[in-house]
Amino acid sequence: MKKALFIMAVAVLLLSSCSSVPITGRSQLNLVSDSEVLQSSLAAYTSFMQTATLSTQQVQSAQVTRVGQRIAAATEAYLKANGMESEVKNFAWEFNLVKSDEVNAWCMPGGKIVVYEGIMKLVNSDDELAVVVGHEVAHAVAKHSNERLSQQKMAQVGAVVVGAATQGKSYQTQQIAQQIYGLGAQYGVMQPFSRKHESEADYMGLILMTIAGYNPDVAVTFWQKMQAQSSSNIPEFMSSHPSHETRISDIQKYLPEVKKKYATVAAPATNTTTAKTTTKKTSTTKKTTKKK
Repeated sequence: MKKALFIMAVAVLLLSSCSSVPITGRSQLNLVSDSEVLQSSLAAYTSFMQTATLSTQQVQSAQVTRVGQRIAAATEAYLKANGMESEVKNFAWEFNLVKSDEVNAWCMPGGKIVVYEGIMKLVNSDDELAVVVGHEVAHAVAKHSNERLSQQKMAQVGAVVVGAATQGKSYQTQQIAQQIYGLGAQYGVMQPFSRKHESEADYMGLILMTIAGYNPDVAVTFWQKMQAQSSSNIPEFMSSHPSHETRISDIQKYLPEVKKKYATVAAPATNTTTAKTTTKKTSTTKKTTKKK
């Protein structure tokens, strides 16, 4: 009886904790609040910037700021035009180029964008940088961090359910059941959802960069360059990212629709009121996010 009540409670929780991803409309699980995620991400971002070294490449730093501001303006314009103006307050944009050979970039929930010098070696234009920034901003807009945390919470609940189901069985049976569940959660749920997030960010990023006035066609050649420099041999089903072949193929499929629907949308002015560029360590960074 207790097991049935527990499962029913979980089902009610799942049904009451669904939201939709902007642009794609995909239903997603959301068990954590925006304020919780924003506070945690701001703390992580501030800690990172206190130890990071900002790039001295002034031309590239200016490029990151320029492209970042246009993508940010396009993002806010889309949200406002589609009845999601309340989401805009979650973003306090910052744009940084940091000194590192790592081929990487990220955007924290809340709009804190960091690009590494290493990836700039593959960037030959603002359009190509917009591929990178648009993809990372899309993760924040889609609240993939919220969803990921929610999935982890549900995985923990699932482990409790497995434990309850094997209660009274031998210790060996319980251990085997938990191991099987762990592998299933990792490769059957958590990893595929992460790949789904990456593919969704690719699609949404193409739209955001197109609205911002950049050429989305360059996404194909940019990811081909990423593929050429990659040394990963991890099978796709064990990876948190789609293979380069899958990613490029999907982008090629997305492009006709994206250009048809969004290429005629006027690029917004880069006048986001919260945007700024970090020029020194963020020990003086003020928290600008608000609780919902």
